Amino acid sequence: MDLGQIAREVGDGLSVSPVSKDRSPPVQVMSMLRTLYALLKTMRPKQWTKNAFVFTALIFDRKLFQPEPFLRTLFAFVLFALASSVVYLVNDLADMESDRKHPKKRFRPLASGELSPRVAVIAAVLLTLVIIPAAFWLDKELGFIIIGYLLLQLAYSFVLKHIVIIDVMTVAAGFVLRVAAGVAVVDVARFSPWLYVCTTLLALFIAINKRRHELILLAQDADNHRKILNEYNIQFLDEMNSMVTSSTVIAYSLYTFSAPNLPQNHAMMLTIPFVIYGLFRYLYLVHVKGEGGAPDELVLRDVPLFLTLVLWALTVILVLY
Repeated sequence: MDLGQIAREVGDGLSVSPVSKDRSPPVQVMSMLRTLYALLKTMRPKQWTKNAFVFTALIFDRKLFQPEPFLRTLFAFVLFALASSVVYLVNDLADMESDRKHPKKRFRPLASGELSPRVAVIAAVLLTLVIIPAAFWLDKELGFIIIGYLLLQLAYSFVLKHIVIIDVMTVAAGFVLRVAAGVAVVDVARFSPWLYVCTTLLALFIAINKRRHELILLAQDADNHRKILNEYNIQFLDEMNSMVTSSTVIAYSLYTFSAPNLPQNHAMMLTIPFVIYGLFRYLYLVHVKGEGGAPDELVLRDVPLFLTLVLWALTVILVLY
């Protein structure tokens, strides 16, 4: 559906029409609840876990147990979760037609017709009008970061996701902005720039593997679902994957013993095995088990990967605190 058609539907949706007399209040309530449920599904609350990167500065600057920085970071997390929901709404509006041809995405509320496009547009606008002022109220720098994030994701939805290599780099940039948001709301004193590098590489790792999963899942029909997949092939993605995986391990390892804010006994190096296993486990799930379509859900669904993440986090907290 093009933007002109969506705009016309929004105009129609805002016009007042008489309520049918034969629709009883319970029916109207049920209809409203179904719409709200479909809207919530489109906002993807399961994927809000991605915004946990906002807590990076709080944890690694050793302020996890300080009430004020924690509450400020938690509020920033909520704002980023809502901002990401705005992006999901816009992205699903832009991809409605292609999603209808996808074996899984065709069940999304907008693609299936469960949610009206005009409701999605109105929700996206209202959320934006709440998020931006709230972000500036919390921290001026956070406000500009969220505006930058929204503009970047809008550019991704309509332009950047159609440019080879730039598409996955844009996804990575979104995660870096989440980390920057956490830095903005916490008065950091011991935060290492190495963490920006590690975040970028990890996000590229996830984005590349997601492209690989889509390419295999859609096979010969990939171009009809996501045109950018026509610019990729398995060999190219695997070569990118090898480079990014190696770089991630090297960058994180260098961080653990070279960042000046870490314990002098280099105990942070104890977390390296968890990172290596986590990356290998993820590659196993993608290459052998054919997973990787929804990275956030995969982490919660796969027990070994989830336990690795938990053990890594606990070890980091023990070493730092």
